[in-house]
Amino acid sequence: MVAKMKKITFLAFHKDYDCFLHDLRNLGMIHVVEHDRTEADEEGLQQFVAESKKLNEASKILKRYRDKKTTATFNEPDAEQGKTIPAAIEKIENRKSSLSQQLQVSIKERDALRPWGDFDPENIHRLEKAGYHVHFFVSPDNKYNPEWETLYDAVVVKKESSKTYFMTVNHIDRMADLLDLEEVKLPNVSFSALNRLIDSLLEKKKLQDDVLQRLSNDLPSVEAALRELDNRIAFTRVAQSATPLADEKLLLLQGWAPAENVSEILSYLESKDAYFEVSDPLPEDDVPIKFQNNKFFRLFEPVAELYMLPKYNEIDLTPYFAPFYMLFFGLSLGDMGYGLFLLIVATLVKMFQKQKLGTSVKTILSLVQVLGASTMAAGLLTGGFFGFAVYDLDNPISQMLKEKAYFNNNQMFMLSLVLGVIQILFGMCLKAANRIKQFGFIHAVSTLGWILLLSSFILSYLAPALLPMGGTLHLIVMGAAAVLIFFFNTPGKNPAINLGLGLWDTYNMATGLLGDVLSYVRLFALGLSGGILASVFNSLATGMSPDHTIAGPIVAILIFLVGHTINIFMNVLGAIVHPVRLTFVEFYKNAEFTGGGKKYTPFRASNV
Repeated sequence: MVAKMKKITFLAFHKDYDCFLHDLRNLGMIHVVEHDRTEADEEGLQQFVAESKKLNEASKILKRYRDKKTTATFNEPDAEQGKTIPAAIEKIENRKSSLSQQLQVSIKERDALRPWGDFDPENIHRLEKAGYHVHFFVSPDNKYNPEWETLYDAVVVKKESSKTYFMTVNHIDRMADLLDLEEVKLPNVSFSALNRLIDSLLEKKKLQDDVLQRLSNDLPSVEAALRELDNRIAFTRVAQSATPLADEKLLLLQGWAPAENVSEILSYLESKDAYFEVSDPLPEDDVPIKFQNNKFFRLFEPVAELYMLPKYNEIDLTPYFAPFYMLFFGLSLGDMGYGLFLLIVATLVKMFQKQKLGTSVKTILSLVQVLGASTMAAGLLTGGFFGFAVYDLDNPISQMLKEKAYFNNNQMFMLSLVLGVIQILFGMCLKAANRIKQFGFIHAVSTLGWILLLSSFILSYLAPALLPMGGTLHLIVMGAAAVLIFFFNTPGKNPAINLGLGLWDTYNMATGLLGDVLSYVRLFALGLSGGILASVFNSLATGMSPDHTIAGPIVAILIFLVGHTINIFMNVLGAIVHPVRLTFVEFYKNAEFTGGGKKYTPFRASNV
């Protein structure tokens, strides 16, 4: 659910404004309403943002060069020292870039010299001074003429990859024209000298990398400088959000706070030099959103935030889609072994990495544990355990579970459709509740008519003795639902417009509901395909392993591990994405979720 919020309006004297903002930041509970800033204000912030970007890049570079196996400890954080590190990194990166360019050119020249061997270019110069011209050529083997060796003193140096590398030493200047070949221009340096240069450049690059690695010990200083700058940016944004009054002698600032924290906020602010008043939100206010769910539903808040937050006057759908999402994930993955694997991995990570994990990561791991348990429960319906059919085992427990819980493919197909109908109808109930909450009961009457109509058909199908399909009672219910649908569609408009809009709504419902329900077949399809792939990998593991005492089991285990690793990755990805799609498209649409809320972000100093 969405926490109740209170609007707090502050009025501060301009000389006390800076001190008041520091008090407000120390309190750390007020979400300040930020107004559009002027161009001058934006220009002032741009410098801070540019510095923050440089510090972020510096932090990424230092983390990349930080050796995870190193025993070197971090230096004590020093924000002032941290501010100088981006410039130092930039100089090192520029040197590395220059060295990389030189290295690239040197390697290219060495590759060009490699076929010709290691010779001293000074010898070429001596021949040229003596009146000889030395030319280097590369010719396809089928184009090379051995007569050139007699006519032009050609010397074959090497034959490689259907090419002939040769040189000519004579008094002819324009040899390329005579041979109809393009002359090769070689670097004016020897092969061994290039090798020494490349080794030198690599050593210099390594030295620069070592400098960066030592500099990574100052990562806490960079992060301290980044926190200080982020606090400064946030403070500046808030400071520029005030509205000046009384010739700019007074400054008006608005904020929001959870209703449960108001008493604590008031006791803190009463001793400060500022006037304030507390009021309830108005319908037109853009109230920030803070979730207030219990421990279980809080696990699914990251899923809800993937789409968008609800508006303040909307119902938070997180507690209502959470059980469905948990069940849909289990059905999509549909293997007891895979569920057990997720549960064990998430539990072990939480146990052994507890001190290193942040709150958000712990929440995700707890969600994985819940989803793993759900997959194990859903796997009982099909009896799959890493692709093996548990219910084919001839033991009392397996047979008892098969009798109590087993669903065949037809039953799993029908279960997917039934769950779709249930969630869509539930979404329509929430749509009615949302309309009652936002606009009043009269605006929910048409939706209630649709719920009544659809429920009557379901009841007639499930309990024909209670409500015979097409019987008098059913016709009365259908007539009452039709009146609600066609004449209360848009309260306040004349009956003719209501009737027309009701017909249009009926068309949309008739075409949309069928597609929405059929979308839930993907739950059955994903579970079935994952189970088939798992059994295929098991067959490959047993069928492709050689008939050897030692090699056979090793090959079988490798195929089993690699195959199921790929299958788990693919199926878990599908089990995450497709229930999310069903939630945000089918369920949210039928619940008439609008969204667009802004997250509650209190004005406070960043210490992490």
